[in-house]
Amino acid sequence: MHIGLSVPLPAYTIDPAFMARQAEELGFDSIWYAEHPVVPVTSDSPFPATGGAIPEVYSHFDDPYIALARASAVTTTLKLGTGITLVPERNPLVLAKQVAALDLHSGGRFLFGIGTGWLREETEIMGGDFARRWTQTREALEVLKALWTEDEAQYHGSYFDFPPVRCFPKPAQRPYPPVIVGGSAPNVLQRIVAHADGWLPNRATPAEIADARAELDRLATAAGREPSSITISVYGQEPKRQLIDDFAAAGADRVVVRPQHVDTEAEMGSQLESMAAAVL
Repeated sequence: MHIGLSVPLPAYTIDPAFMARQAEELGFDSIWYAEHPVVPVTSDSPFPATGGAIPEVYSHFDDPYIALARASAVTTTLKLGTGITLVPERNPLVLAKQVAALDLHSGGRFLFGIGTGWLREETEIMGGDFARRWTQTREALEVLKALWTEDEAQYHGSYFDFPPVRCFPKPAQRPYPPVIVGGSAPNVLQRIVAHADGWLPNRATPAEIADARAELDRLATAAGREPSSITISVYGQEPKRQLIDDFAAAGADRVVVRPQHVDTEAEMGSQLESMAAAVL
């Protein structure tokens, strides 16, 4: 079982280099940064965790790729994950280079956690098609994979249409970094088997993970894929040993635990040491 570390909000008050260095020294396998580039002041979209209004602190995200690049520079083995990249809000031709450069310069340590988003107003502000955001994301994934694996790639779809282009560098991981899909949409497991390498669920229970693992194995076998090649990384959990053991028994490959926000690096370092003692 791998144990990762998510970054609490506000995500930019603790230096990513400090967080990453501490995480690696303590034995965590990965560090994960989430994103929301903008959060509308007024929104009718219910906050997933509560069903109510979006908390003000939910505006205070770092940029995950800049944070992870800083983290990569002070570590050697720590994996670097996005939890998640909001694909409908990014241009895949630019994103392909960002992912490839981060993976190359980190020595192949990037974990490409992706999602389609739940905040309609944000997606639309950023130019995404919220109603068909998975279709847009599927096309974007096809674009990304072509740019990562082909010296001259082209694509002709509904959302992206371009002639042969060259896009370098290529990722260190071949054919590309693992694509790990977040979310709990009704078809998420089918989408993972068809297009991805893993699942990144949030707010899941061990019982739900056990059911999903069995269904993933069934779907993978039916599609001619090796079930063990599809990972489950349970995101944003409390740092409790029994909970992690329960997720492991349910078939999870990784649990990403969440620290609480504190004001200083000294306080964060102390908290991370306590978490490591509890779960590693």
